[in-house]
Amino acid sequence: MSLASGPGPGWLLFSFGMGLVSGSKCPNNCLCQAQEVNCTAKQLTEYPLDIPLNTRRLFVNENRITSLPAMHLGLLSDLVYLDCQKNWIREVMDYTFIGVFKLIYLDLSSNNLTSISPLTFSVLSNLVHLNIANNPHLLSLHKFTFANTTSLRYLDLRNTGLQTLDSAALHHLPVLETLFLSGNPWKCNCSFLDFAIFLIVSHMDPSDDLNATCVEPTELTGWPITRVGNPLRYMCITHLDHKDYFFLLLIGFGIFAAGTVAAWLTGVCAVLYQNIRRKSSEEDEDEAGTRRARSRSSLSLFSCQRPLSYVPPPGSLLSLLPSPSHHLGAVIEIETY
Repeated sequence: MSLASGPGPGWLLFSFGMGLVSGSKCPNNCLCQAQEVNCTAKQLTEYPLDIPLNTRRLFVNENRITSLPAMHLGLLSDLVYLDCQKNWIREVMDYTFIGVFKLIYLDLSSNNLTSISPLTFSVLSNLVHLNIANNPHLLSLHKFTFANTTSLRYLDLRNTGLQTLDSAALHHLPVLETLFLSGNPWKCNCSFLDFAIFLIVSHMDPSDDLNATCVEPTELTGWPITRVGNPLRYMCITHLDHKDYFFLLLIGFGIFAAGTVAAWLTGVCAVLYQNIRRKSSEEDEDEAGTRRARSRSSLSLFSCQRPLSYVPPPGSLLSLLPSPSHHLGAVIEIETY
């Protein structure tokens, strides 16, 4: 849920007015002294409302509280210490801690947390100690969960059910000194590689690094997560497993099949082209033969109709006449009858 869909200004003003009225009171069965309210183990099912506005330390641990109301919690603008461990809190939203920006210590351990919104701690830039351990149903954290908690020095993520963690989740914690990661079912597969390498490069050694171990895969079961960076690099980058070989075999078969089909189509096209070309040449030859036959027929017919030249016998008067080669115009032709 975004801030835009949260409580309106009217409700905030109403709550602020109620806080002014009841700000000097102390919740029933709680102990209030010196800006500290202690409601430990009072069997509370809801967050106590009558908390003095000048409270700096608030203990509501070991109760049955299921949620933290942002409107009432936001009135404690001087709050620096909040202990909510061992309750039944299921989720914390983006606006839960929007009014307690001075908070330094926050303990949400041993609850029923199933989700933490990405912007839950976004206003807690002064937060130094954060404990969300023993929330076995949390399972995952957004990579921007700790983006603005740049003052954080202590972070406890033990027994939260985390299986993997984005390497970017801890990039914005330059002064982090104590980190607990044990008790989680870490799956040290290829998606865990970036985080494992980050632990090596940043020299961020968890305080319980020998107890923070992998449960998967079988080759790395029991390995500390701070020591699986190089094996994972080999397995995920330079090493090929059975699936990789099967994938390469499938690609090779696909290339071979595509090449075979392409060669077959090329051969079919070449044969069709040769047949078409041969038929065309045969038709040209037939046409040329027909033309030559017609030409010979025409010549034969012309030779049959051509006039014959008469050669006079020797000693006759015609033989004494000049030859046609000397007088081109004097050619005597005698038609045959």
